[in-house]
Amino acid sequence: MPSLKEIKGRIASVNSTRKITSAMKMVASSKLHHAQVAIQNMLPYETMLEHILKSFLAAEAEAQTIYNQERPVKRVALVVYSSNSSLCGGFNANVIRLMMNTVKTLSEELGAENVEVYPIGRKVAEKAGKLGYNVRGDRSAMIDKPNVQDCIDLAMELGKRFADGELDRVDLIYHHFKSAGSQILTQKTFLPIDIAEELERDHERDLTLNVATRQSQEYLKQNSRRKKQTETAEVKPLNDNFIVEPDMDTVLALLIPKMAHLMLYTALLDSIASEHAARMVAMQTATDNADELLRQLNLQYNKSRQQAITNELLDIVGGSVNN
Repeated sequence: MPSLKEIKGRIASVNSTRKITSAMKMVASSKLHHAQVAIQNMLPYETMLEHILKSFLAAEAEAQTIYNQERPVKRVALVVYSSNSSLCGGFNANVIRLMMNTVKTLSEELGAENVEVYPIGRKVAEKAGKLGYNVRGDRSAMIDKPNVQDCIDLAMELGKRFADGELDRVDLIYHHFKSAGSQILTQKTFLPIDIAEELERDHERDLTLNVATRQSQEYLKQNSRRKKQTETAEVKPLNDNFIVEPDMDTVLALLIPKMAHLMLYTALLDSIASEHAARMVAMQTATDNADELLRQLNLQYNKSRQQAITNELLDIVGGSVNN
């Protein structure tokens, strides 16, 4: 059995760790709030762009551009989002595992030299480099300071390589942010863009809560049911009489790249919000575990102290009897 001094030292150590995890949880909660605000500011632009594209597709469903034409796949690029730091639970491990499985599958089909990785985040960049993948650049700065221009530059580079025939498909791997307690690991095709599928993707997000509790999850479910009922009751057909100049294909050739920029930026914001949410949950779990460990150590300390007092009393009584 450890001595009282050892137990007391462990209690002090766990207390120090608990203070750190509690502080990190509060910092992650604050950063999550800012990430939710960024997503909320982006949503009106996303909604209007999709509204216009839906209207155009309803008018001319067979409109084609170079960015939504499928062709035989010979070379694939993966844009993988992770974090720059750790202590966020299984956030990075899940992304890296999916990337490794995808690269392995594609390498067996196309060859390892025909699979490229565009890492966004230090963790996935380091792992891809260690595994010897064909890594294209390091864009870790996009995680620390997310902005639209970086996403536009990346989308233009990928779009140009796709248009020139250097790439036949581009996939995104990231976490879709649904709420503080739910982040869905997602893999979807970026190029060629399937407009109809992209417009039907999951938009369900809870940007009001930054706590991961059962109450928050129940709120999300109830809010989702209420939203679906409202949409069912108030379905209004699109009736936008746009005057398209010079023609539909030319306008779509401009709108679809903007949609590509938006897809990369949305995935970046979702990944950042998911990282902060995962770190907040991990630090809350660590704090709870520290509280439980402190309870057990205090109980053990009290038992050991009581046992020491009892032994001393027994020694005193035994000495008195012998005398």
